[in-house]
Amino acid sequence: MDINRKTAYLTLLDVESKKAYSNIALNHKIHVNRPGSPAFVRQLVYGVLERKMTLDYYLEQFVKDGVGSLKNPELTILRMGIYQLGYMGSVPEYAAVSESVNLAKRYCKSKAGLVNGVLREYQSRKGQIKLPEREEDEVRYLSLKYSYAPWIIELWMKYYSIEFVESLLQAGNEKPPMTIRMNWLKVVKEDLVHALESRGFEVSRGKLCQDALNVRGSELLESDLYAHGLFTPQDQSSMLVAEKLNPKHGDLIMDVCAAPGGKTTAIAERMNNTGKIIASDIYRRKLDQVDKEARRLGITNIETRSWDATRVDSSMVSKADKVLVDAPCSGLGVIRRKPEIKYKEKSDEMDLLPKKQLAILSASSSYVKPGGTLVYSTCTINPDENEKVVAEFLKKNSSFHRVERILLLPNVNDTDGFFICVMKRDEILED
Repeated sequence: MDINRKTAYLTLLDVESKKAYSNIALNHKIHVNRPGSPAFVRQLVYGVLERKMTLDYYLEQFVKDGVGSLKNPELTILRMGIYQLGYMGSVPEYAAVSESVNLAKRYCKSKAGLVNGVLREYQSRKGQIKLPEREEDEVRYLSLKYSYAPWIIELWMKYYSIEFVESLLQAGNEKPPMTIRMNWLKVVKEDLVHALESRGFEVSRGKLCQDALNVRGSELLESDLYAHGLFTPQDQSSMLVAEKLNPKHGDLIMDVCAAPGGKTTAIAERMNNTGKIIASDIYRRKLDQVDKEARRLGITNIETRSWDATRVDSSMVSKADKVLVDAPCSGLGVIRRKPEIKYKEKSDEMDLLPKKQLAILSASSSYVKPGGTLVYSTCTINPDENEKVVAEFLKKNSSFHRVERILLLPNVNDTDGFFICVMKRDEILED
């Protein structure tokens, strides 16, 4: 059995059956199974996840009782087979079919015949399959073409033109660059670029943030440079949050939704490991990752603690120079990194997110000193969680005013979708 396809299958099954995060599950399976071509595994996993609804539409044409009659093992194998046949031109068709049958013989033996029959029929008829007519139901057409839950398309259509929505959908299906943030506590940019290039990586400078480098090459995170803490993988949109917070040497900063710590450590690096950052999260186990990253990067000015961000810590009122609220959100801005987000069902919990975000922002604002800075950020493209939350907060808190608002979009900025709002608390004037 091909170890590459086996690794991809086990990853996809975890995402589908256990609701695992694709990036975490993929990295774990690659580490455990040691496939010969991690790049092939990543392409197959992310390709299937990005096109899942489209693949299921194709399967509906050939599975007698419909996709709903299939269990996760055979459904996952069929999706992998269809994706290889339809989207991976470098894969010989005979290999796509035969290796899918081999997987079925190993993981769902009674369905090997079904897998063989469906893939061979798709192979012979794939050029004849058409999507539904766009004019009849535009949302359904876009949903199947780009493989997004219809409610996401409807949400974006409320705020953007149909041409812009389609470009946003397309951008979400594109592979993002591998961007890293150099750790200027340990290295200068030119030295890091030279070190990466001497190890065979292609490097280009980021356009948005001075600490950003785009890197091409395999096994970057297995390199000694990563182990020694010279850089951290991070999208430029996230780097910009730390930049806009504008931390200074000696500041007291509170990061109230800190885990897993990418922005926290970026702030610490900008402070040159001085001052103090109080990094909190409601789950202690998530903060362990913050502590681990800090050790790798040589950072010592972060104090982690478990805290519910919707509650006010009276001992910290008006003590922080800067406060970051990187709020929990629907995640619609990071679809190209976590394509499983495209299939989230719209739930009551999701509808309540703006209320929770406002509660966190309101509680956290009490920590800001007079004249201090408050930054609210999310990784979503949803005005209900972004502009409307900030507007409601400012309406109820007249001592704060907005300084800057930034919306980054993957189809415009070639970054993750991110919302950043910088606010200042008024100075208290003496009599």
